[in-house]
Amino acid sequence: LSSNLSYQTLTDKSNNLQNLISEQLTGAGFNEIMKNSLTKESYYTENESYSGSHCVYLLNPLSTDLNVMRQTLIYGGLESIAYNRNRKNADIKFYEFGNCYYYDASKKVEGDNLREYTEELHLGLWLSGNNISGSWAAADEKTSVYQLKAYVENLLLRLGIPAGKYMYTQFSNYIYSAGLNIETKAGRRLGTLGIVNKKLLKVQDINTEVYFAELIWDALMKEIKKHAITYSE
Repeated sequence: LSSNLSYQTLTDKSNNLQNLISEQLTGAGFNEIMKNSLTKESYYTENESYSGSHCVYLLNPLSTDLNVMRQTLIYGGLESIAYNRNRKNADIKFYEFGNCYYYDASKKVEGDNLREYTEELHLGLWLSGNNISGSWAAADEKTSVYQLKAYVENLLLRLGIPAGKYMYTQFSNYIYSAGLNIETKAGRRLGTLGIVNKKLLKVQDINTEVYFAELIWDALMKEIKKHAITYSE
């Protein structure tokens, strides 16, 4: 007798879709980065969007540069952009899948040491520099926030979430000088995209525009439970 177990968990499905989206982004010219989940507290001390009061602190940090868990993927990507620009690689298309961590003292429950902590998987996309550079067939062409928006919409479509299933609202904050919230019509937040605020770029000595999108992968996985997604290896 033989048996065949083909049961897939939600984690299996998420991993398969991460591979699918990675292939799509790589095909569009993106490079994957993998940054440390540990980061510096100073990124959050004056941050109105991600407050220092919501940081998850390490008990015995090795240094002040690695003393809290990240709340957002943006800073790791900006560090990578600065590193590459300093080495004459100014045309950037990066993506990263990574966990973000959040502390909320108001959720504390006696006897439950983990209730106030949240861990969430995010997907970050960064664009900077030229989309076309040094080509004999076409003039140099700068990247734009509209190009980033198109990548995000293609990604959502590939996951079975077409344009009619979500909407944008405009905003600006500490992270974005001009941004768009992405949420379903039922009010579920799927992520954000926009133009990175120049004061964040100045900290990293980046003197050009950077466009950034941060999608809440866990929220996307909840949303696509309603949709059948077909894909092949």
